[in-house]
Amino acid sequence: MARSLPGDKGRSGLNAVSACRTDELCVAVLARLIGDVGHVAVGNASPIPGMAALLAQFRSGGKLRVSMLNSRRHNSFTDGGRELFDCAGQGRIDVFFLGGGEIDGEANLNLVGIGDPDRLDVRFPGSFGSAYLYFAVPRVILFREEHSPRTLVPKVSFVSAPGTSPENVYRAGGPAALLTGKALFSYDKTIKRFRLDSVHPGETADSVRQATGFEFDTADDVAATPEPDRETLALIRGPVAREIGDAYPQFAAQRAGV
Repeated sequence: MARSLPGDKGRSGLNAVSACRTDELCVAVLARLIGDVGHVAVGNASPIPGMAALLAQFRSGGKLRVSMLNSRRHNSFTDGGRELFDCAGQGRIDVFFLGGGEIDGEANLNLVGIGDPDRLDVRFPGSFGSAYLYFAVPRVILFREEHSPRTLVPKVSFVSAPGTSPENVYRAGGPAALLTGKALFSYDKTIKRFRLDSVHPGETADSVRQATGFEFDTADDVAATPEPDRETLALIRGPVAREIGDAYPQFAAQRAGV
């Protein structure tokens, strides 16, 4: 019988073919995508990217700076979003995370809604600074836990933030990858197209294609998304879970077991 890890007691929602939960897998993958950088910023309503940033910080020995707008411990900004935008415009943020109510095959994001602009049928949270940060931050990682034709669409209903820009438009940043609860995609800006890099436990290239509204490229033999090792899981379920409780206490209680 396998030894339990910190935080195992009372946990639910484990993937039937995996030793970890899908959200824990996403945290580990996002932390890997952050890479060796100096500063990662996390916006509001982003607990899983927040955990990934904290995991990357733990692994860096504290060298990585994490700015999390929802946090008291990990937020040096005193004026909210304005300082975040200034920091990004000065080139002092290396990685940021974005999502959308809709994401299409050209990495366009819709954070406004669906329907007539004067009377939306579905209203999303709003764009806030997504378009600006999409342009200014060198590496933007797209994340949407839900993976369905409703969220990954052929063409967004409203372009809140464009995935690419014309050649005569200066743009320091843009999409580097898209991670969902089913798969990891990389993005090729030159051809404006996603490529399926790996599928999560229990998924195949065919199952991902059936759940995706846009077309994408794929290798002949798609890899499996690497699962976090026991040491990484212990970090996620232990100190990282406790730390994210500062910004997201309900999430930490319900999903991180803290």
